[in-house]
Amino acid sequence: MVCFILPTHLLIELAEAGNIELRDAIPTLLASAALRAQRATLTEAIQFLGLDAAQLPAPAAEFKAVYDVQGGDERSLPGVMRRKEGDGAFSDPAVNDAFDNADRTYDFYRDVLGRHSVDGNGLKLISSVHFGRGFDNAFWDGTQMVYGDGSGKIFQPGALARDTSVVGHEITHGVVQYTAGLRYHKQSGALNESMADVFGSLVKQHTLGQSADQADWLIGGGILGTQLQGVALRSMKDPGTAHQLDRQPAHMRAYADLPDDGNPRNDNGGVHINSGIPNKAFYLTATRLGGNAWERAGRIWYDALATKLRVNSDFTEAAAATAASAQSLFGADAAGVVRASWNDVGVS
Repeated sequence: MVCFILPTHLLIELAEAGNIELRDAIPTLLASAALRAQRATLTEAIQFLGLDAAQLPAPAAEFKAVYDVQGGDERSLPGVMRRKEGDGAFSDPAVNDAFDNADRTYDFYRDVLGRHSVDGNGLKLISSVHFGRGFDNAFWDGTQMVYGDGSGKIFQPGALARDTSVVGHEITHGVVQYTAGLRYHKQSGALNESMADVFGSLVKQHTLGQSADQADWLIGGGILGTQLQGVALRSMKDPGTAHQLDRQPAHMRAYADLPDDGNPRNDNGGVHINSGIPNKAFYLTATRLGGNAWERAGRIWYDALATKLRVNSDFTEAAAATAASAQSLFGADAAGVVRASWNDVGVS
């Protein structure tokens, strides 16, 4: 499943509300349909292989590259190479933004979590910019990151590759693909989206040197266009408050029990909607533990993702896994904080 930063259901709701023209939504809807099968097949193949890290060779040297799709679609990926590892800045700001934020994300995973690239073994990080014409989305397609320019209506022009939390979010979908492989439906899919938000936010916090109390806990803060009115795409601190159409719950009592029926209105069973619940659990854990969120809360969530969660894990399993990781990494007090945070969002 291709993981878009802007949920398809939100695109449809914007069109129905008259904020955008339906024709403006069609490119994203078509791209989603074209890439859906590719992403699912790749993830399942990776999980089937199930190689242990000890079986793999030493990590490859760090390598990142950014390509220019020049307004093309998925058939044009990755495009024309504009900047690669070791090159200086390019004349195109979008190329430099995508490269620099991929670099920050790579450094975060390597230096904080000891992980080399999305596969843990130095896989090349490939990004493509200028996808489509005024394309209001960014996504991980199973092999690389892809960024549209934004139309100004949903996202500000150039903002998607420029925003560190968006880039960290998309690259983290690759990490999830190579670890737990959380299937993109219902609660496992909401955990997939939440993990991407968690580490997207942590990459941003790490880059800015912000403690848990200083962070804004926004995904895509300050990058919205004229027709999506609010402060960000999502708020981990206050799910449901980021923009005028935000209906993320912060507690299980408001859980959106949607069918996973292929209808884009239902968001694969609520993967972007219900991710507000585990997002809030992480926010509570991080702020209660205090200090820099990546030092304890982030390591706990990463350990659970990499060693405990399974493809169909639900919220209850995630609560148990993160509590177990907290116990093994930081002791009983940290585990108690994790359990209390999940309890406070209605998961036990």
